[in-house]
Amino acid sequence: MSSHRKRQAEFAVIGLGRFGASLALTLAERGFHVLGIDREAAIVQRVAERLTQVVQLDSTDEEALGSVDITAFDVVIVAIGSNFEANLLTTAALHALKVKRIICKALNERQRTILLRVGAERVILPEFEAGARLALELVAPGMVGQIQLGDQHSICELTTPRSLVGQTILESDLRRRYGVTVLAVKRGDVLTVSPAPDFAFAPGDVLAIIGENSCTSRVMALE
Repeated sequence: MSSHRKRQAEFAVIGLGRFGASLALTLAERGFHVLGIDREAAIVQRVAERLTQVVQLDSTDEEALGSVDITAFDVVIVAIGSNFEANLLTTAALHALKVKRIICKALNERQRTILLRVGAERVILPEFEAGARLALELVAPGMVGQIQLGDQHSICELTTPRSLVGQTILESDLRRRYGVTVLAVKRGDVLTVSPAPDFAFAPGDVLAIIGENSCTSRVMALE
């Protein structure tokens, strides 16, 4: 049973302004380990109780980043907005430390080009992508869509994880193992609502599941 489980990704968000805080809090609300970093004490204080861990430090200082074991995080997002020099130096420091994935925020295409050159894997232009949307994409690469049902629950559409292909609804035991219910399965143009227990998942099926946000996130993280 444990072979179907995947270690949850851990995230660090550097810069806790509007974009960074939105991203960090969305990840934390969905049950993920998030380290928040900002150089301003007042900003760190504001989100301290809602994130797993927060640290006040100068992210342009490579030694300071190393002191919080930044390389242990699967993804580090640099969400520094107005101070491009700090954004650039932070990205370069993360790249020098060999952080696995670096995603940055930029204000324009010129900044984007520079950040990609110094080690960013991806650069977000906030006019086009919101922090909350990026958070969902990071933790659920197979997600097709989502409907939020209040603060705690959601309906999510995702492509069937490889580990579930060939299993029936009964065998997958998603309700007991993950706390989610399969509402429907779309296979090509055919939609099966409330699939029977002996319904077997096939590659390319799109599942609609319902559950608490932390539960749906676990299913969407399956491979």
